[in-house]
Amino acid sequence: MKLLLSLVFLCVLATAATAESLAPDPSRLKLKSANVLVFDTAADRQIYAKAADEVTPIASVTKLMTAMVVLDAQQPLDETLAIDTGDLDYLKGSHSRLRIGSALSRREMLQLALMSSENRAASSLARHYPGGTPALVAAMNFKAASLGMSHTHYSDATGLSAENVSTANDLAKLVQAAAEYPLVREFTTTPSHLVEVQPTGRTLGFNNSNALVKNQSWDIQLQKTGYIREAGKCVVMLVNIASKPIVIVLLDSLGKYTRIADAQRVKHWIETGEALVIATPKPARSVKAKTAAVKTTKSRTHGAFEPRLDKVLAQR
Repeated sequence: MKLLLSLVFLCVLATAATAESLAPDPSRLKLKSANVLVFDTAADRQIYAKAADEVTPIASVTKLMTAMVVLDAQQPLDETLAIDTGDLDYLKGSHSRLRIGSALSRREMLQLALMSSENRAASSLARHYPGGTPALVAAMNFKAASLGMSHTHYSDATGLSAENVSTANDLAKLVQAAAEYPLVREFTTTPSHLVEVQPTGRTLGFNNSNALVKNQSWDIQLQKTGYIREAGKCVVMLVNIASKPIVIVLLDSLGKYTRIADAQRVKHWIETGEALVIATPKPARSVKAKTAAVKTTKSRTHGAFEPRLDKVLAQR
């Protein structure tokens, strides 16, 4: 019996050692985002971390918690909500096509807030929460604490305030909790959606703020993007990679394409164990005496590059 137990113990150790040896080497993953966590939810372990406990603004990633709290309240999803002056963004001056007086169902407001990060939709959801926006924000902070998100604080429902802060580790918990809500999974991964705005009957089309949901090589179960100047570009995702459910948190990414490129790097690294090299053009030489013609040429060259890189990344 003792011999049998010893053999079983050795087999368990060998299996664990084999799994560890097959894990991708974190040193091969070079990411540009400032705060990163890559978490294997099936194995319940992180496989890559970079400044994952640093508290930082999270922008519209906030809307995942907004949606969870709204759904927890079990208010009628077919109830009509209207945009009013209380939903205008006086903090950042962000644009919205939902004009004052526009009315949609709570379900559609929720979808636009999650899918295309519509700030006025999120604000309207908060105002129509029992007790209004202050009660919703209090519920958001209470739920964060209940999920063990000890370094997270919310001050509004949209994420426009830089006082909405968290860490990559905390946001991995948020993503896993949000994935328990079927509507959150559905709305965050819908590529586009048409709504008929009342009372005018005007039809508006909205697209997902994350282009990767349209990429067939990605199996995204849940995602949310975010951006304000203080937070940089952010994205969180629950995605199946190499038959594993993986949470990816990328915060404070500089540049237009960094968070997409970093997501591609993570996916390639998990699938192959190797680094993905994404070519970028060399910066133009600095010339002290530049003529107007040279400036124009450089401007055109830079502008022509961006769509090509975006197309390459979107196809991966």
